[in-house]
Amino acid sequence: ESSFNWNIPDAIPFPKVPDDNPMTEEKFQLGRHLFYDTRLSANGTVSCASCHEQDKAFSDGITKPTGVTGEIHPRNSQALVNIAWYQTLTWGNPLLRTIEQQIMLPLLGNDPIEQGINESNFEQIIRLIQTEPRYAALFKSAFPEQNDPLMGDQTWDNAIKSLASFVRGLVSFNSAFDRGELSDSAKRGERLFNGERLECFHCHAGYNFSDATIDRETQFSQLDFHNTALYNIDGLGAYPEPNTGQYEVTNQAEHMGRFRTPSLRNVELSAPYNHDGSVGTLEEVVRNYANGGRLITSGENSGDGRISPVKDGFIVSFQVTDEEVDDVVAFLKSLTDTSFTSNPRFSNPWLTIP
Repeated sequence: ESSFNWNIPDAIPFPKVPDDNPMTEEKFQLGRHLFYDTRLSANGTVSCASCHEQDKAFSDGITKPTGVTGEIHPRNSQALVNIAWYQTLTWGNPLLRTIEQQIMLPLLGNDPIEQGINESNFEQIIRLIQTEPRYAALFKSAFPEQNDPLMGDQTWDNAIKSLASFVRGLVSFNSAFDRGELSDSAKRGERLFNGERLECFHCHAGYNFSDATIDRETQFSQLDFHNTALYNIDGLGAYPEPNTGQYEVTNQAEHMGRFRTPSLRNVELSAPYNHDGSVGTLEEVVRNYANGGRLITSGENSGDGRISPVKDGFIVSFQVTDEEVDDVVAFLKSLTDTSFTSNPRFSNPWLTIP
């Protein structure tokens, strides 16, 4: 791993990496090919990149994605930005701690079905990978210690480790904010963001703008998920099924509607927002917080999130002018890193093949 270039500023600590999957450039490049390969799906039409597009900071720009069977995923596709520094993966599962674990869900999961790999098609998909001419050299370079890294069960294990290495290497620390090139509006927005009136910084903290951040220097971390009062459909704080957040895993009433804090890096590019993609713009996001929660006046999800008994203690109403909303949004847009979304290192390598 000492030879892998993370391309991060000196002030940013290195992320944690599993001992059994150290970062190498060769695994990163193999993972890049696999990330964009539609053969890793039941019908050969869906890849990881289908829901994670580079120009959208590896999100997809729609409310909820659709899998190979046409099933709509209940959650919004997250942007894959600096997730190597996340304490947990996915929106609401406190048990998923490694990218290697998380990758299994879209590939093999059946509730919902995303890429649709299962017992009936697994061997066929593995065979497609094993017989692709380009993969022979890529797998050998990534796993030189193995006699035949494309043999048997090794193929799948090596593919998962390489996919994780590519996703772990999606690093973004070159925004206007990082370069100190803020407009006057963004500077005002930064002061509001870090002030006690809006209190954004309590959850969106530090260099990755998320309190779910850990790195190799982390000595102690507290696992925090937050209910941001988007819903209150029963007067007791209920969120619509199946999007109940941490509650889905723990079944503890106080965990209803709690979700992990996403990073705000490149947030301008990852609309729509929140765990279910139900908020369309950054302005709406700010105003929901200003109101102390969201009021839904009609429909099956109607309810007043502002009076939810289980909402996070930091979700309190505050006064904000239209100009101040614009300033906060200007600051959030200063976190956009166009070098990340245009970097050929992260692009589709199959497009270069005749």
